[in-house]
Amino acid sequence: MSIVLDHTIVPAHDKVASARFFADLFGLSYDGPVGPFAPVRVNETLTMDFDDRWKGFEVHHYAFRVTDAEFEAIFGRVKQAGLVYGSQPWSLTDMKVDDLGRGRKVYFRDLANHLLEIRTISSAEELNGRAR
Repeated sequence: MSIVLDHTIVPAHDKVASARFFADLFGLSYDGPVGPFAPVRVNETLTMDFDDRWKGFEVHHYAFRVTDAEFEAIFGRVKQAGLVYGSQPWSLTDMKVDDLGRGRKVYFRDLANHLLEIRTISSAEELNGRAR
């Protein structure tokens, strides 16, 4: 069996607001809290479990590989929400999408200031393409 990420805890200031924000942008469902968490099922094997019991926390980076159609839909919702976005982690406000030649990626912040990334090719594919 290969190793599969089952879930990750996402620190939040307001777990329900953060779960709804994430679910709305990514076109997913949020069905309410479960125990101390506000989980959002990303796919059949992964949930993002938003948790607001943290007193203080560092921001995290969450990157998602999506299809071209999913990229267009999510990015459309990012723009519709008026979010600031950028083409690189070091240029989060340039309002550009990074065109990787064979794919695209873009970065934006969530309600807890975590860095979210959507990309149409894996980072491994991107690195392999640069080595050539």
